[in-house]
Amino acid sequence: MKKFLTNALPGFLTLLSLNSLGQSPQVWTTTANQTTLLQKVSNAPSSQASVTITVDPAKTFQTIDGFGYTLSGGSAQLINQLNPATKKALLQELFGNQGIKISYLRISVAASDLHDHSFTYDEVEKGATDPELKNFTLKEDDAQGTGLIPLLKEIKAIQPGIKIMASPWTAPIWMKSNQSYVGGSLLPQYYETYARYLVKYILAMKAKGINIDALTPQNEPQHGGNDPSMVVSAEESAAFIRDHLGPAFRKNGIKTKIIVWDHNCDNPQYPITILNDQKARQYIDGSAFHLYNGTPDALSVVKKAHPDKNLYFTEQWTGSKGTFDGDLQWHVKNVIIGTLRNYSKIALEWNLANDPQFNPHTPSGCTECKGALTINKNDVQRNVSYYIVSHASKFIPAGSKRIYSSEAENISTVACVTPPGKTVLIVLNENKANTTIRVSGKGKTFTVSVNANSVSTIVW
Repeated sequence: MKKFLTNALPGFLTLLSLNSLGQSPQVWTTTANQTTLLQKVSNAPSSQASVTITVDPAKTFQTIDGFGYTLSGGSAQLINQLNPATKKALLQELFGNQGIKISYLRISVAASDLHDHSFTYDEVEKGATDPELKNFTLKEDDAQGTGLIPLLKEIKAIQPGIKIMASPWTAPIWMKSNQSYVGGSLLPQYYETYARYLVKYILAMKAKGINIDALTPQNEPQHGGNDPSMVVSAEESAAFIRDHLGPAFRKNGIKTKIIVWDHNCDNPQYPITILNDQKARQYIDGSAFHLYNGTPDALSVVKKAHPDKNLYFTEQWTGSKGTFDGDLQWHVKNVIIGTLRNYSKIALEWNLANDPQFNPHTPSGCTECKGALTINKNDVQRNVSYYIVSHASKFIPAGSKRIYSSEAENISTVACVTPPGKTVLIVLNENKANTTIRVSGKGKTFTVSVNANSVSTIVW
C-alpha cells in the first residue's frame, strides 16, 4: 500500500493513504475569475496543509430534498422557443443524469412577475365574481409548444423524481380588497373559495401528470408592491390554513405539503406566529425563506422554536448589476452553505432563464433579474447562478443527509452523505491565495488544494 507521510497534528491521523479511501477524492472547481467553471481538476496530495476540516458522518442533520430554481412562465417561454435539438440538449444538461441534475423546481400558481403579463386561473369581467369557480382553467400554462405544463412534462420524462413546489403571487383579483393584481389582501368572505381554488389547482395539475409536492399559500406575503402580489398577515395566514386550506386538503385526500412564510430571513417571528397556532400547525410541514433581507441563521431561530417542522430556502436572485466573483462567493456562502447549515432541506436560486434584456416580466415586475441562463434565440449562455446551484445539485441527490463539517477562517463548508454512501463536501475559499486543506474524519485523511476565491465540491 503506497502511503504519504504528513505532518502530525494532535487528534488527527498522521498517515495519508489514498488507498484507504478506496479511490482518490474527485474535486470539481469554479473560480471567481471564471478560468475554471465546474471543472474536474487534478489533485496532487501534499504533506503540507494550513487548514484542517473535520467531517463526521456520525453527526447527521436534515434530509435533502433537492436543489434548483424557479421555473417561471417566462423561463418556460424562452426554453420552449429553442429549436428542438438545442432544447433537447439543454433539458438533458439541466435535468439528466449526465448533467447538473436539477432535482427541485419552484413554479408559480398562475402568473409571477416573470411572466409577460399578469393573470390568474379564474378571470372574470370587471365587477363580476365567480364563487363557484366555473371559469377556472389552466389554459394560460397549458398552451402546447409554449406553456409551462408541457415543458414540465418533458422535464419529468428526463427526471421522473423531480420535486415541484408551487407558490401563488396573488389570488384572483375579484377575491381581493383592491380588485387589483398588485397588493391588496384576500377578503375574508373568499377564504373558503380560495382554498377550493388551490385544491382545484393541485388536482388539475395531478390530472396533467404533475404532482405538486409542496405549496406555499402566498409568495412574499409582506411585499405588496410586486406585479402580481398580495399582502397577508401572519394571523390571516394562520386562520386561512387552520379553517379552510388545511381542512380542504384533508377532505380531498391531498398530500401536498403546506409551507408557510416564503419571504425574507429578517422576520422569523412571522412563521413562528403561525406555527404557534395549535390548530393551524397540524396542517403545516414547515417554513420557507428568501434572503433579500436578514441572515440564514433565521432558519435556526424557527427550528429552535418548532424543531418538529421542516425548513426550506426557496428564492434568491442574481441581479443584472452583480459580478460573477461577488455573486459566486456570496451565494455559495449564504444560499447553499448557509441555508443547509441552518437546516434547510432545499436551496433554490430564483429564475432559471431570461433573455438579454432581462425579459419576460410583467409591466412592473423585476427588470434586473438575471437567470441561471440567458437565452437569445437559440444561443444559451450560462450565468453565475448556473454554477452556484450546480456545485450542489450535480453531486448531492435527494435523500442525502447533511452531516457535520467544521469550518475555518475564510473557509466555509457543508457536507452530505448520499444514499449510495458517497461523502460530498462543498468548500468555499474566500482567501486571496490557494489553500491546501486537510480533510479528516472517520479514520480517513487526505489533502486538497482549493483555489483562491473559489468553490470546490469534493467527492469520495
